[in-house]
Amino acid sequence: MKTTIIGGGGRVGSCAAFALQCGGVVAEIQLLDANRDMAEGEALDLLHGSAFSSDQLIYAGDYERAADSDIFVITAGLRRQPDESRLDLINRNVSLFNQILDSLLAAGMKRDAIVFVVSNPVDILTQIATRRLGLPWRQVLGLGTQLDTSRFSSFIAEELQLAPTQVRALILGEHGDSMVPIWSSAAVNGLPLEGLPEFTPNFQNRIFARTRGSGAEVIKKKGGAGWAVGITIRDTINAIALDQKRLQPVSSLQQGSYGIRNVCLSVPTVVGRRGVLDQIEIKLWPKEQLGLQNSAKALNEPLRKVGG
Repeated sequence: MKTTIIGGGGRVGSCAAFALQCGGVVAEIQLLDANRDMAEGEALDLLHGSAFSSDQLIYAGDYERAADSDIFVITAGLRRQPDESRLDLINRNVSLFNQILDSLLAAGMKRDAIVFVVSNPVDILTQIATRRLGLPWRQVLGLGTQLDTSRFSSFIAEELQLAPTQVRALILGEHGDSMVPIWSSAAVNGLPLEGLPEFTPNFQNRIFARTRGSGAEVIKKKGGAGWAVGITIRDTINAIALDQKRLQPVSSLQQGSYGIRNVCLSVPTVVGRRGVLDQIEIKLWPKEQLGLQNSAKALNEPLRKVGG
């Protein structure tokens, strides 16, 4: 499977490429970037490690060479500032994003390709891509709250001194300030966390506040996320490439789950070779369902501004 990372010379794109190289699932990784030298440098650096990693074709390319890609990962965009919300990026990133989409169409991208949006504000841009590319909605998805879910689960594990890979707890809704912690899903090795004595309201508030603010925290301390987002991108691409039918909190155009339609945000989503295979309406606590509906409302106003 051929994967093209648009923005492959940047921090997120190059971390995603490294994660994909270590994963060894996709056969071909093309890095495409407005800064051709950066893309070539990252591709060369990855090539240098290929003898000890996996047998993949890795190179810097262009839109013409990318046309036959099976998956397009869009990571290109301006970074947000520590005091800036993801929605604040709309005016600065939409124009650049539309240029990328137009370049894909002009290059003659395959009509069965999957478009995977990572750039922020990811829910808004995923909706723009769904509308502008003319692909079936199932073939356009965004990273959504996949990264937030990883952060959330990792913080819970750290606080309770549990194995991170055994802790699972979802974040749904917008990848932004209105994200919703799904504490009803929190479990360790399949057992609910709700019964633990440490599972108090104070614990929940503290962990969620840290999760919601962790994007700004990492921007302040190192300039932006990289390694963790690369891993979450890899997990979603592997689910597509291997047709794993994994349940993931990715963003896609909602078709009625939890009473939400015509807005892109994250609900439990089955991901496989054709992209979004299903959107699952698992039972939530009433306050969680209300939070998810409010998250959809929070996206409606900025969507109207950009014609989404």
